[in-house]
Amino acid sequence: MLSPEEQLHIIASGAAQIVPESALLEKLKRGTPLNIKLGVDPTAPDIHLGHAVPLRKLRQFQDLGHRVTLIIGDGTALIGDPSGRNTTRPQLTREQIKANAQTYVDQAFKVLDPEKTTLRFNSDWILALGMEDLLKITSNFTVARILERDDFHNRYTSNQSIGLHEFLYPTMQAYDSVVIKADVELGGTDQLFNLLAGRELMEKMGLEPQVCLTLPLLEGTDGVKKMSKSYGNYVGLTDEPADMFGKLMSVPDEVMVKYFRLASTVPVDEIDEIERGLAADELHPNKVKRSLARNIVAAYYDEAAAAAAEADFDLKFKEHGFPEDAPVCEADLTPLPDGTVYFAKLLVSAGVAPSASEARRLIDAGAVKLNGQPVAAKSYNLPPDALVGAQIQVGKKKFVRFA
Repeated sequence: MLSPEEQLHIIASGAAQIVPESALLEKLKRGTPLNIKLGVDPTAPDIHLGHAVPLRKLRQFQDLGHRVTLIIGDGTALIGDPSGRNTTRPQLTREQIKANAQTYVDQAFKVLDPEKTTLRFNSDWILALGMEDLLKITSNFTVARILERDDFHNRYTSNQSIGLHEFLYPTMQAYDSVVIKADVELGGTDQLFNLLAGRELMEKMGLEPQVCLTLPLLEGTDGVKKMSKSYGNYVGLTDEPADMFGKLMSVPDEVMVKYFRLASTVPVDEIDEIERGLAADELHPNKVKRSLARNIVAAYYDEAAAAAAEADFDLKFKEHGFPEDAPVCEADLTPLPDGTVYFAKLLVSAGVAPSASEARRLIDAGAVKLNGQPVAAKSYNLPPDALVGAQIQVGKKKFVRFA
């Protein structure tokens, strides 16, 4: 059994903030399992490694002997989370929410231990609230307090509309914590206001307030922008093992340790040693990145799949003579209206073609290879997914890797 201080070291790994950390330590010192809360609104059906960051932290809590309550916000999703928004979020139908929720839960249990997870739907209590109950809950917050949120404040001061129903979102998320009596609530850094609202409401309603733990956004495979399908820099939880491995091998060295802390199953003390070894130039970044890719693929599939994915990577890239020290280009994979990117222009920005017209000529001549395979003639536009982490060869001597 780990000491409270050892548990706190593991929990704090990769976290942005723990508010207040002293309260979490006191809760851990009691020696009884804590109730750890994560609320998610099923506004989209598929999740990627960025979405899975809080799930990984929940799994750490589970491995330390604590209980997890995963709340599917099918009630709050009817409002729409205004966090970080400069416009009112479109409201989803009950049918859309239900379909998204099932897909999300299926993917979440690729990370969480089902035996140690309580699954709740907050429509069970939110939609059952009568007007009297709703007035009692909302009376604990003032309009001035809600307007302290940056997104609400910015929209208010710039004369952008704020729906009255949006004010209910942080209140209802806070009420979730009251209902399940959360000890700790997790969320992204953009969720801190909502998490603190839960802490405040619990205290006002006579409960021990929860501790708020925020986690940073995970950069995508470009190492710059947040992981997002719209940027084409994501690693999906349902990606095939070989695709997952290849994308992870394109992650810039600078964010490797962050990926270890937020997306892998490697023990924290080992990650601490990896970080120290990389900083001291005692470890080769490529070997470390391979171990990261193997670990993450194995976490969502198994060790055999990870080994096969690495072998496939080597077959595609190493045996085609692609140099491991090829320059890396941070390609802009933002799709055009038709869902593709202009590949010929990317070759110019990567420095392997002097102009778009020459790039098109090289493509037509079969002189451009994508991941070891010649690009078909007239293929001037390609889907962004095909270019994430791609290895590009032009002629016999020009190589570049897209980040």
